[in-house]
Amino acid sequence: MPDHFDLGLADRVVLVTGGVRGVGAGISAVFAGQAATVITCARRPVEGLPYEFHSCDIRDPDAVGSLIEAIVERHGRLDVVVNNAGGSPHVPAADASPRFHQKVIELNLLGMLHVSQAVNAVMQKQSRGGAIVSISSVSGRRPSPGTAAYGAAKAGVDSLTTSLAVEWAPKVRVNAVVAGMVATEQAELFYGDSVSQAAVASTVPLGRLADPTEIGWAAAFLVSDAASYISGATLEVHGGGEPPPYLSVSNATN
Repeated sequence: MPDHFDLGLADRVVLVTGGVRGVGAGISAVFAGQAATVITCARRPVEGLPYEFHSCDIRDPDAVGSLIEAIVERHGRLDVVVNNAGGSPHVPAADASPRFHQKVIELNLLGMLHVSQAVNAVMQKQSRGGAIVSISSVSGRRPSPGTAAYGAAKAGVDSLTTSLAVEWAPKVRVNAVVAGMVATEQAELFYGDSVSQAAVASTVPLGRLADPTEIGWAAAFLVSDAASYISGATLEVHGGGEPPPYLSVSNATN
């Protein structure tokens, strides 16, 4: 999508959790390109960012509360939140410790809920309310071997999205972007070397992995006035999805 495409977000104050690298960096770049005021957060300080940055562990409700309070104190409001922070290393479910599973669920599901609760309290008091978008994953909609707890958490995000959209309407719209495979700086960890990545990309109907900014454009659309009647939705951004494995081995002609 061209950078000059205007979604009318120039006056919005936007928080992108985990918006410093990978998909999050792509999301932050899209909102910055729309002239929004972009604020990011992560657990560890990051140098050289072009955006306002706060250190915050979203698994800690008190830390989240302090973050949102600081943002509102500085900017007077908070219009948009993109719940992006998350992820999981590859560990077979049988080998992972109970603590590992707990931390994955806390980061990918409960952390999003903590942030959403805190920002909803602010948005409900604002004259034009606000919008929340959570970055979900195809891992929550199909088997996720090696990241089972992560997939379960993302399925929870999809369910949470529909419930919060009902509870917090009409002031706050809540949606999710169901992301497919994305080409980030850590793609090698998930998809292998360049040859392997090309092979993986060939399984996608559109023939490639997503660019992080393409997830950002979907999020930006969902919080814009162009999506003013969209709430409780999960927008799939996966290049056509993952064709069923049987198609590659079937000799059926119809």
